Amino acid sequence: MLRGKTALITGVSSGLGLATMHLLATHGAHVIGTARTLKTARAACAGAGSNTTPLALELADYTSVASAVDAISAMGTPLDMLICNAGVMALPVLELVNGVEKHLAVNHLGHFILVNRLRGPLQAAPSARVVILTSMAMDWAPPAGIEFDNLDGTRGYQPFQAYGQSKLANALFALELARREAAGTVTANCIHPGVIQTGLLRHLPRDQWWPCPQTVAQGARAIASLAANPAVAGVSGRYFVGTRPAPLAGHLADPDLAIRLWDVSTRLTEAFLLVGS
Repeated sequence: MLRGKTALITGVSSGLGLATMHLLATHGAHVIGTARTLKTARAACAGAGSNTTPLALELADYTSVASAVDAISAMGTPLDMLICNAGVMALPVLELVNGVEKHLAVNHLGHFILVNRLRGPLQAAPSARVVILTSMAMDWAPPAGIEFDNLDGTRGYQPFQAYGQSKLANALFALELARREAAGTVTANCIHPGVIQTGLLRHLPRDQWWPCPQTVAQGARAIASLAANPAVAGVSGRYFVGTRPAPLAGHLADPDLAIRLWDVSTRLTEAFLLVGS
């Protein structure tokens, strides 16, 4: 049971976030469930029981992220689990957030601000876990991995490549966070929960994703396991596919790329960061 534990999940309005919130709350955790609006978060939390707290958090609005962190910090409760789940996929046309292509800005930079600003509550927990959702779609990233000279997408924009780059950024962020927290009690891992039919696929033609081999319930169980299963306590800096760790290969085996991404991310979000060392 997870009674006495507090978890934060981004993107609980539907899909994996909603299902993972139900799982953790059912097992006794207090779950702070975020969605783009407070109304949506309240509706999602209402269906998951009384052991939930709704919170507005719009990853495309970094002021909203900072406000959400302030609200969490005001609770004065250590954070045992932080699950970075929310995101966007395959946006048909180029969109910018603070001058950065939207997939990278929302999927990575919004979570980068969130996690860094919450490192205090995470470090205050006896043993905290950060779980960042990535995807096998990181293989769609450009050959360089992260196109640091094209972060605004103006040199060329391809929806699937942009999504893949953001998912690679999610994974690299988890690995570098694990390295930076290695001496403490916070672990960080990334996970591809499966190929699953959720609202994330709304911009894909149906014949490109149907049928999906995994279910939302299976994906949620994998995420919840990485966040709470005693069997993986202390495991950090790993990439999981479902419930199994996978080799760090390709760009994931490049620590210099992860460090560079961290440094660039810090510069891009410094106005919204409290910590980020």
